[in-house]
Amino acid sequence: MNAAAEVVLEQLMAGFFEAVSFREGSYPCRDRLVRIFASEGRLIRNTSGAPEVSTVSDFITSRETSIITGELLSFSEFEVASSTTVFGNMAHRLSVYRKSALTHSGKIESKGVISTQFSQTRSGWNIISMSWDDERPGLSVPEL
Repeated sequence: MNAAAEVVLEQLMAGFFEAVSFREGSYPCRDRLVRIFASEGRLIRNTSGAPEVSTVSDFITSRETSIITGELLSFSEFEVASSTTVFGNMAHRLSVYRKSALTHSGKIESKGVISTQFSQTRSGWNIISMSWDDERPGLSVPEL
Protein backbone atom coordinates (compact mmCIF):
# COMPACT_ATOMS: atom_id res chain seq x y z
CA MET A 1 0.00 0.00 0.00
CA ASN A 2 1.06 3.58 -0.61
CA ALA A 3 2.39 4.71 2.80
CA ALA A 4 1.39 8.36 2.26
CA ALA A 5 -2.16 7.36 1.31
CA GLU A 6 -2.36 5.05 4.31
CA VAL A 7 -1.54 7.92 6.68
CA VAL A 8 -4.16 10.19 5.12
CA LEU A 9 -6.86 7.50 5.14
CA GLU A 10 -6.12 6.74 8.81
CA GLN A 11 -6.50 10.46 9.57
CA LEU A 12 -9.78 10.68 7.66
CA MET A 13 -11.27 7.74 9.55
CA ALA A 14 -10.04 9.02 12.92
CA GLY A 15 -11.47 12.41 12.00
CA PHE A 16 -14.82 10.87 11.15
CA PHE A 17 -15.10 9.03 14.47
CA GLU A 18 -14.04 12.14 16.41
CA ALA A 19 -16.51 14.33 14.48
CA VAL A 20 -19.56 12.11 15.12
CA SER A 21 -18.72 11.56 18.79
CA PHE A 22 -19.88 14.13 21.32
CA ARG A 23 -20.43 14.55 25.03
CA GLU A 24 -23.67 15.46 26.72
CA GLY A 25 -24.39 19.15 26.14
CA SER A 26 -22.48 19.37 22.85
CA TYR A 27 -22.90 18.47 19.19
CA PRO A 28 -21.08 16.52 16.47
CA CYS A 29 -18.53 18.61 14.55
CA ARG A 30 -20.47 19.64 11.43
CA ASP A 31 -17.55 21.49 9.80
CA ARG A 32 -15.18 18.57 10.16
CA LEU A 33 -17.65 16.12 8.62
CA VAL A 34 -18.19 18.45 5.67
CA ARG A 35 -14.40 18.65 5.11
CA ILE A 36 -13.88 14.87 5.36
CA PHE A 37 -16.54 13.93 2.81
CA ALA A 38 -16.63 14.73 -0.89
CA SER A 39 -19.37 17.25 -1.70
CA GLU A 40 -21.47 14.44 -3.21
CA GLY A 41 -20.63 12.00 -0.38
CA ARG A 42 -23.24 9.65 1.02
CA LEU A 43 -23.79 7.90 4.35
CA ILE A 44 -25.82 4.70 4.15
CA ARG A 45 -27.34 3.09 7.23
CA ASN A 46 -28.04 -0.59 6.48
CA THR A 47 -29.31 -1.67 9.89
CA SER A 48 -32.85 -2.44 8.77
CA GLY A 49 -34.64 -3.90 5.75
CA ALA A 50 -33.98 -0.99 3.39
CA PRO A 51 -30.84 1.19 3.23
CA GLU A 52 -31.28 4.75 4.52
CA VAL A 53 -29.19 6.99 2.23
CA SER A 54 -28.24 10.48 3.43
CA THR A 55 -26.17 13.36 2.20
CA VAL A 56 -23.65 14.65 4.72
CA SER A 57 -25.92 17.63 5.43
CA ASP A 58 -28.96 15.38 5.94
CA PHE A 59 -26.98 13.10 8.26
CA ILE A 60 -25.80 16.02 10.39
CA THR A 61 -29.24 17.64 10.51
CA SER A 62 -30.84 14.35 11.59
CA ARG A 63 -28.27 13.90 14.37
CA GLU A 64 -28.65 17.51 15.54
CA THR A 65 -32.45 17.16 15.59
CA SER A 66 -32.12 14.08 17.82
CA ILE A 67 -29.95 16.09 20.20
CA ILE A 68 -32.23 19.15 20.24
CA THR A 69 -35.32 17.01 20.99
CA GLY A 70 -33.49 15.26 23.82
CA GLU A 71 -33.68 11.86 22.16
CA LEU A 72 -29.86 11.58 21.90
CA LEU A 73 -27.76 12.93 24.78
CA SER A 74 -24.25 11.71 23.94
CA PHE A 75 -22.56 9.43 21.41
CA SER A 76 -19.17 7.77 21.08
CA GLU A 77 -17.93 5.66 18.18
CA PHE A 78 -14.46 4.29 17.50
CA GLU A 79 -12.70 1.87 15.20
CA VAL A 80 -11.32 -1.35 16.72
CA ALA A 81 -9.98 -3.08 13.57
CA SER A 82 -9.63 -2.30 9.88
CA SER A 83 -8.41 -3.48 6.52
CA THR A 84 -7.62 -0.98 3.75
CA THR A 85 -6.95 -1.46 0.04
CA VAL A 86 -5.67 1.35 -2.20
CA PHE A 87 -5.67 1.19 -5.98
CA GLY A 88 -4.64 4.35 -7.81
CA ASN A 89 -7.03 7.16 -6.92
CA MET A 90 -9.50 5.01 -5.00
CA ALA A 91 -9.46 3.14 -1.73
CA HIS A 92 -11.72 0.93 0.35
CA ARG A 93 -11.63 0.38 4.11
CA LEU A 94 -13.57 -2.23 6.04
CA SER A 95 -13.77 -1.23 9.71
CA VAL A 96 -15.08 -2.91 12.82
CA TYR A 97 -16.42 -0.31 15.22
CA ARG A 98 -17.93 -0.01 18.65
CA LYS A 99 -20.41 2.64 19.61
CA SER A 100 -22.14 3.83 22.74
CA ALA A 101 -25.03 6.25 23.01
CA LEU A 102 -26.89 7.78 25.89
CA THR A 103 -30.52 8.32 24.91
CA HIS A 104 -33.59 9.48 26.82
CA SER A 105 -34.40 5.75 27.15
CA GLY A 106 -31.00 4.75 28.55
CA LYS A 107 -27.60 3.60 27.38
CA ILE A 108 -27.11 1.67 24.12
CA GLU A 109 -23.93 -0.16 23.17
CA SER A 110 -23.25 -2.08 20.00
CA LYS A 111 -20.66 -2.91 17.40
CA GLY A 112 -20.73 -3.35 13.67
CA VAL A 113 -18.94 -3.01 10.35
CA ILE A 114 -18.44 0.07 8.17
CA SER A 115 -17.51 -0.08 4.49
CA THR A 116 -15.89 3.21 3.44
CA GLN A 117 -14.93 4.25 -0.07
CA PHE A 118 -12.42 7.03 -0.69
CA SER A 119 -11.46 8.97 -3.79
CA GLN A 120 -8.37 11.07 -4.41
CA THR A 121 -8.76 14.31 -6.32
CA ARG A 122 -6.43 17.23 -7.00
CA SER A 123 -7.31 18.58 -3.57
CA GLY A 124 -6.63 15.29 -1.74
CA TRP A 125 -8.46 12.25 -0.38
CA ASN A 126 -12.12 12.38 0.68
CA ILE A 127 -14.74 9.89 1.75
CA ILE A 128 -17.23 9.39 -1.07
CA SER A 129 -19.46 6.84 0.64
CA MET A 130 -19.83 5.07 3.94
CA SER A 131 -22.20 2.18 4.61
CA TRP A 132 -22.67 0.40 7.94
CA ASP A 133 -24.58 -2.36 9.65
CA ASP A 134 -24.76 -3.30 13.33
CA GLU A 135 -24.29 -6.70 14.89
CA ARG A 136 -27.54 -8.40 15.91
CA PRO A 137 -28.84 -11.92 16.53
CA GLY A 138 -27.82 -14.01 13.52
CA LEU A 139 -25.26 -11.40 12.32
CA SER A 140 -21.88 -11.36 14.05
CA VAL A 141 -19.01 -8.99 13.40
CA PRO A 142 -16.23 -10.83 11.52
CA GLU A 143 -12.56 -10.89 12.48
CA LEU A 144 -10.45 -8.55 10.33
